Amino acid sequence: MPDVPPSSDAPRRMRLTGLHHVTLISSDLEATTSFYRETLGLAVERDERNPDDPGARHVWFGDGHGTPGTLVTFLEYPQLPDGTVGRGSTHHLAFGVGSGEEQVAWRDWLRSRGTECTDVMERGGLRSIYFRDPDGHMLEITTNA
Repeated sequence: MPDVPPSSDAPRRMRLTGLHHVTLISSDLEATTSFYRETLGLAVERDERNPDDPGARHVWFGDGHGTPGTLVTFLEYPQLPDGTVGRGSTHHLAFGVGSGEEQVAWRDWLRSRGTECTDVMERGGLRSIYFRDPDGHMLEITTNA
């Protein structure tokens, strides 16, 4: 049965199918591309001019198939000042892996590539490691295992 818009007197409910992508700001897309492709192993899905701002380069990273939910995109704005953590900013992005062994392997890989990374932290049903990308965005690799 097709989705039917709610009647005018019913509360509107979004029918989410998942998170499609997240977009962040980069000061240097060459460094960002190197990190996300070479260190994290994500594929470059698209490298284009942003249709909303043709002066800005826009790179999409993902699983190599463009699968929604795997996509992280970056707009390049080298002239912008560093961000401030607070309301309206993003705290971190979390990537999920299937096991604690895979997570420890990621921690060791990141450290071997010169990326500072926390030890595995127990987070109330989750296990997490944290690190930063070249622009300082905090990233997490998490697992339920």
